[in-house]
Amino acid sequence: MSRPLTRGRKLALYATLGCALALSTCSPRPSALQRVFTSEHLRVAMVESPTTCYNAADGPAGFECDLLKGLTQRLGVALDLHFVASTQGALELLQAGKVDLAAGGIAVGAAPSAITSAAQLRFTQAFQNVVLQLVYRADRTAPSSLDKLNGEVRVVGGSGSAALLEKLAGEHAKLQWSTTQELSEEDLLDEVAEGDADYTIASSTLIAIEQRYYPSLRVAFDVSPPQPVAWALRGDTDKALYLATQSYLDKLGATELARLQDRYFGHVIEFDYQGVERFSEDIARRLPRYRQDFLNAAGQYGLDWRVLAAIGYQESHWDPEATSRTGVRGLMMLTENTAASLNVTDRQNPAQSIIGGARYFAQILKLLPEQIKEPERTWFALAAYNQGISHLEDARQLVAASGGDPDRWLDVRNALPLLSRPQWFTQTKAGYARGREAVNFVSNVRNYYDILSWLSNNNPVQAAMPATLASQ
Repeated sequence: MSRPLTRGRKLALYATLGCALALSTCSPRPSALQRVFTSEHLRVAMVESPTTCYNAADGPAGFECDLLKGLTQRLGVALDLHFVASTQGALELLQAGKVDLAAGGIAVGAAPSAITSAAQLRFTQAFQNVVLQLVYRADRTAPSSLDKLNGEVRVVGGSGSAALLEKLAGEHAKLQWSTTQELSEEDLLDEVAEGDADYTIASSTLIAIEQRYYPSLRVAFDVSPPQPVAWALRGDTDKALYLATQSYLDKLGATELARLQDRYFGHVIEFDYQGVERFSEDIARRLPRYRQDFLNAAGQYGLDWRVLAAIGYQESHWDPEATSRTGVRGLMMLTENTAASLNVTDRQNPAQSIIGGARYFAQILKLLPEQIKEPERTWFALAAYNQGISHLEDARQLVAASGGDPDRWLDVRNALPLLSRPQWFTQTKAGYARGREAVNFVSNVRNYYDILSWLSNNNPVQAAMPATLASQ
């Protein structure tokens, strides 16, 4: 991340991006960038969503929120968010001059025509691609096209989905669709899952997230090609703020952007709805027997009980008598040597197994280098829980040797599968390891954690897992 701008650098940037753009003259009216510097706030209209930004317990969180925090840090100003329900709402605030930038899953070219014709827009470079997809409930017949729907498509008014349907309506005479201003895309997905709506259209990223909570949701087909997602600024003002924003995105770079995307979405796309259905059943059937044991162990070691429960489910599906072919046993699947080191005398006693697993996980967290920060610290610890900290360290060394960042999960995640290949594991201290298994382990635990958090909080959950935060 680039360093914040000092006052002197701000003035220099403004002079370069503002007056220089006017060539021989400078407008006497303050520019958008100058207003941002003077007020020390960047005003952003944000379409609230789990895939963009939302109000979490400790403040705004989400993929685009993190991007914007980086931008405001670069500019040396505060982030002033104005949450709205739709793309149209965000662009209307931008058009009225009430915000400096519109954000929140805004697809370039999918803005409502009434807005784009009334105000010219400048879009930044794209930082994500999404596909709009038609969603139905699993117990309905899967439609093959918009002409063969057996019901109505309901979408959020002023959204990219509504703008797309406006364009497609003339090509599909039988298409029935309506809009709502009272519900969000999440609400509509919930209605489809509950059978209260026939169909809806939403972004592929949001659908993948929501399918973990509503396993009855199914994707029928793509309604759009991949669409670039970017931020919008007014096009009828000077370019100084636009160029400053572009400069930030350029300096961010593809590698840092990929790491940020992986933080929020990397584990989601690898999950399947069959697994969600079984997990949902086991939450009702098995978890109540062991929930208090998870709470007790988490409280003793300063962990989040949902992290421990997610580990336990990935290891044994909460079966205290589970045994692997290698002799690993119990709800937390401890080896005999590990159990002995943790003073666990009966691995098939669920309370002992859970407290032993919690102690082991807490030990791993403490052993990791201090420079590895949350949430990635938890993901590193999960990989080590699965394959051992020595193999994790081998993967980190391979990353460092190749010029990557050994303290970033995305880099280490890509290196872990190499530990099963002779040309790589022969270069390591600990030797062969099932590195791909560790990657899948982390991905699944993150998904289980998200679902448990969603059920316990009943709100959008942050994909990051603060393992040191105890939650009751």
